[in-house]
Amino acid sequence: MIRRFVAAMALCLGACGGAFAAEPIEGNWKTASGETAAIEKCGGGFCITLKTGKFAGKRIGQLEGNGGEYSGSITDPAEDKTYGGSGSVDGNSLKMKGCMLKVFCKSQTWSRL
Repeated sequence: MIRRFVAAMALCLGACGGAFAAEPIEGNWKTASGETAAIEKCGGGFCITLKTGKFAGKRIGQLEGNGGEYSGSITDPAEDKTYGGSGSVDGNSLKMKGCMLKVFCKSQTWSRL
């Protein structure tokens, strides 16, 4: 009985592996203000660069992580202030959060393009 269970689990891990894969953060995202932000690998993490709008070409963040959960820094391009930040991928949504002193936080949800 135990052998069958172990064999079934091994088979599922091989066949179901894609179902448990982390959702990628890389790609183009529509921000809450309507601009397009590109998230690409850079160094050991991911860089966020605005592709459209008034601040096109400006890097506004750097995150590290995997499995759909990321943390790092986020910059408000209008004020040019950088905050501790995080991102959480859920399908075609990316919830971004920036905090000052880990107490005062703002969140936005971006959509995958």
